[in-house]
Amino acid sequence: MTDRKLHVDGVAIALLVLCCFIWGLNQVAAKAAMAEIAPLWQATARTAGGAVLVWVWSRSRGIAIFHRDATLHGGLLAGVLFAAEFFCIFVGLQFTSASRMVVFLYISPFVVALGMPLISRSERLRPLQIGGLALAFAGVAVAFSEGFWRPAIGPDQWKGDSLGVAAGALWGATTLAVRGSALTHASAEKTLFYQLAVSAFLLLGAAIAAGSPLPGELSALAWSSLAFQVVVVTFASYLLWFWLMRHYPATRIASFTMLTPMFGMALGVVLLHEPLTGRLLLALAAVAGGIFFVNRKPR
Repeated sequence: MTDRKLHVDGVAIALLVLCCFIWGLNQVAAKAAMAEIAPLWQATARTAGGAVLVWVWSRSRGIAIFHRDATLHGGLLAGVLFAAEFFCIFVGLQFTSASRMVVFLYISPFVVALGMPLISRSERLRPLQIGGLALAFAGVAVAFSEGFWRPAIGPDQWKGDSLGVAAGALWGATTLAVRGSALTHASAEKTLFYQLAVSAFLLLGAAIAAGSPLPGELSALAWSSLAFQVVVVTFASYLLWFWLMRHYPATRIASFTMLTPMFGMALGVVLLHEPLTGRLLLALAAVAGGIFFVNRKPR
């Protein structure tokens, strides 16, 4: 049986914050490489490269990922949802900004919170936790509210925003598919390999069908971005994420993902010299408070 804990401890918090920091930088890296690598080829490269790394890692540690254990149906479903999510993200980034995309992605915790009680009664949220989740999301909205009032990026911005909403819903659905199937008892490596391998084939087919041009000579920036997405994001951080999902309550760890857009904004301040506004500080306080209420132990 899986050694599942009822509450999020210090180790989980440290790993979740690290993952959120990495994911906060992810959209910036993808957008930076998009001028040289077509979106669907970029999505294909990161999932295929990540699948290879997970396979090598599993073999080196003696972790079986090809044995029969009744996870095939759940793995295929999770892989299809994962592919659809990243199709929406990379296509959507052509029409909207990375900051707007990351906002819409984080409707995922709401999808998880609504769906998990149907899978596990022990993860039903209490009113205080629902309020905490709403407070955290309100903090995210406050941080990015300035962007909502600026002139539109272009006439097709609504397409990118819509794809961002769809990607967030698909991310939440993937989490539910993992927890609601036999994958909940599988290793993190096998869970991740299913999603990367299946999505690599599907995204490759989408790139070919769309007639996306193959990348030519790449700059150091494009190579660095792609390496970061494959090794750090797709391999290391996702492996950590699925390990955490296996050992901790999904609704509670999902609430921590609200930190990702906050990190994205902070990285913009540091790397792009964007102003540190009062709204950002207020939003950080709201997110911290929301996470506290979601993870507060009952009396």
